[in-house]
Amino acid sequence: MKTMQRKTVGLLSIAAVAAFGLSACSMDNSAESTPSSESSASSMAPSSSDSSMESGMASESAMDPAANLVGSGCAAYAEAVPEGDGSVAGMAQDPVAVAASNNPLLTTLTKAVSGKLNKDVDLVDTLNGDEFTVFAPVDDAFKAIPEKDLNAVVSDADMLTKVLTYHVVPGQITPDDLKGDLETVEGDKVKISGSGDDLMVNDAKVICGGVQTANATVYLVDSVLMPPAKK
Repeated sequence: MKTMQRKTVGLLSIAAVAAFGLSACSMDNSAESTPSSESSASSMAPSSSDSSMESGMASESAMDPAANLVGSGCAAYAEAVPEGDGSVAGMAQDPVAVAASNNPLLTTLTKAVSGKLNKDVDLVDTLNGDEFTVFAPVDDAFKAIPEKDLNAVVSDADMLTKVLTYHVVPGQITPDDLKGDLETVEGDKVKISGSGDDLMVNDAKVICGGVQTANATVYLVDSVLMPPAKK
């Protein structure tokens, strides 16, 4: 009887030791595999600093008002108006009629659309009230028109409105997408040709285009666009 008890105790002791050993091995294997999986996941995931850097670069590009400028005169424009409300950065803050009024290169156009050349032609609210692409003749473009011809247009409210709205296309169009024949607010079409520094609107050359305002994309041009004469 005593012999059987001793055997039973011995077997129980062996079983306990074996169970403890298996448990220990299981814990060791788990401990070894955990860091490996964490390391793998860590190597696959981008670091927070990399993500922040990429996001910051994308945001900076999207917010830079000079990012999409085209035209051989952009450098001269930036030199003439390096800062302030009339600069590229400054114009981006205001609706288009306000932005143009702050630009020293667009004083005649500003007078024309605000009722200062003809009290019956005031397009400020219209221009500020929607999204447009505006081909904006600089002051020298108006000076190139014979005074008699310019006065004839200015004194005729319907004709002046027709000429001004011929410079406006619905929707904001970036330089990359500016191409082909575009229908203007006036109703006739303008023809876009060339690209980059050789971008043309009809026969007018784009001095500096892709200038952003709060609601429009502006292209400064060197000639006043005249709608085609009706047959």
